[in-house]
Amino acid sequence: MKKKIKAFTLVELMVVLAIVGILVLLALPNLMPLISKTKSTEAKIHLEHIYNLEKSHFYMYSSYSDDLTAIGYQQEKSVLEGGNANYRIEIVEAAPTGFTAHAIAVVDFDGDGQFNTWSMDQDKQLLEIITD
Repeated sequence: MKKKIKAFTLVELMVVLAIVGILVLLALPNLMPLISKTKSTEAKIHLEHIYNLEKSHFYMYSSYSDDLTAIGYQQEKSVLEGGNANYRIEIVEAAPTGFTAHAIAVVDFDGDGQFNTWSMDQDKQLLEIITD
């Protein structure tokens, strides 16, 4: 005698998956600003690290550097290159009295054509230049 095992049918599972998919599609536009805000934390952390490295360089050489390797910063591979970094870090301006560093997103988080950009200077002023 064969025993019947209680289980869900394939049709029932497909209906549940379709409902979950529809709910995700409805919720995704509301979650995009939160996702973008979370990813911008990476830019803030890297810029703060650049600030600390530039200050150390300033204390040693009495000037700021525009070379990331000279201050000891190693750029992580971006998501486009198979890495984890969502931002490209660059020092835009460096002078004996100050510097400006930018963190520029390598991907468009919300698909609007604008790439999120953050800036930090020698006074540790953090500004979001381009909002994504």
